[in-house]
Amino acid sequence: MNFELTEQQRMIQQAARDFAQKELAPHAAQWDREEHFPAEQVRMMADLGFLGINVPEKWGGAGFDMVSYVLAMEEVSAACASTGVIMSVNNSLVCWPLETYGNDDQKERFLKPLAQGKKLGAYCLSEPDAGTDAANQRTTAKRDGDHWVLNGVKNFITNGANADTLIVFAQTDPALRHKGIFAFIVETDSEGFSVMSKEKKLGIRASDTAQLAFDNVRVPADQQLGADGAGFKIAMSTLDGGRIGIASQALGIAKAALEAATAYAKQREQFGKPIGAFQAIQWKIAEMAMRYDAARLLTLRAANLKDRGEKYGEQAAMAKLFASEASNYIAEEAVQIFGGNGYSKEFPVERHFRDARITSIYEGTSEAQRMVIAAHRLR
Repeated sequence: MNFELTEQQRMIQQAARDFAQKELAPHAAQWDREEHFPAEQVRMMADLGFLGINVPEKWGGAGFDMVSYVLAMEEVSAACASTGVIMSVNNSLVCWPLETYGNDDQKERFLKPLAQGKKLGAYCLSEPDAGTDAANQRTTAKRDGDHWVLNGVKNFITNGANADTLIVFAQTDPALRHKGIFAFIVETDSEGFSVMSKEKKLGIRASDTAQLAFDNVRVPADQQLGADGAGFKIAMSTLDGGRIGIASQALGIAKAALEAATAYAKQREQFGKPIGAFQAIQWKIAEMAMRYDAARLLTLRAANLKDRGEKYGEQAAMAKLFASEASNYIAEEAVQIFGGNGYSKEFPVERHFRDARITSIYEGTSEAQRMVIAAHRLR
């Protein structure tokens, strides 16, 4: 296996690092405190091609590979995990299903402006009664002439309060369970759509997470995404790729926490010498570094498989599971290395600790990832 990055991949990584350190890192703590959505910086990411990084140039994207996406996501998330998930959702959960399942008209009308960053997207699967049990959709879709009429509530929707375009999953016939689920492209200026509330969260506070309502929202029939009854398949296949995005976000958080802890261990002195000279701290750093590297390799493997057109669902679940749990471990150990300072908002590891926690919950909990991996092995 070749572990060397191509010249183009290195250039994308460096461009992402330069942008993240200049435009995101200096503001991330303030955005976190104020729950400020970084709209201006999201537009800057669009100019860099980062909102449609894998989308072909024909449809407004940058046309880069999945490995490049992982590298860019890691750098963005290391500086600001909130901005990282905004980028991840638009790429993995919105642009990808549109490119994969949309027809040319839908790609022209919806994918192109999303990939160009002229519009922002959100993925609407979760509901108050449909989390891990995603087939338990209560949002309904009823056909009325040349329209579908949507009614229901979606929960925990990233980008929901700032999105222009939604990928919405709804049930057409409860008796059919997952086979009755359809996917739709819904514009947020549609009559009957509203943002009910925004969540007050532990972490990734600069990214909005909203509850959305659909009250007799009329969606033109030509905005149905994919075939009849294919909604659940679209949702699940989309999440396979999304897990690579969240693994990359987790890597970024882990990287930032590890780098901060390492630097602190070199300069913080106790008993007349840097704390990094003590074996207790050295072993923590060693364990953190090992878990970070292992998570990075798993994530790059999944991305590489996707780039090669091979099956990657199991590997994406492994990457998401391991990277998210490694991120939580590394962030917690970073707080411990900082001691009392790690518990203070004056230092960044407190934010990394809070941001890391969500990575083992959204887009499939750690428990759900283990279910996915076991299902692949026991087939």
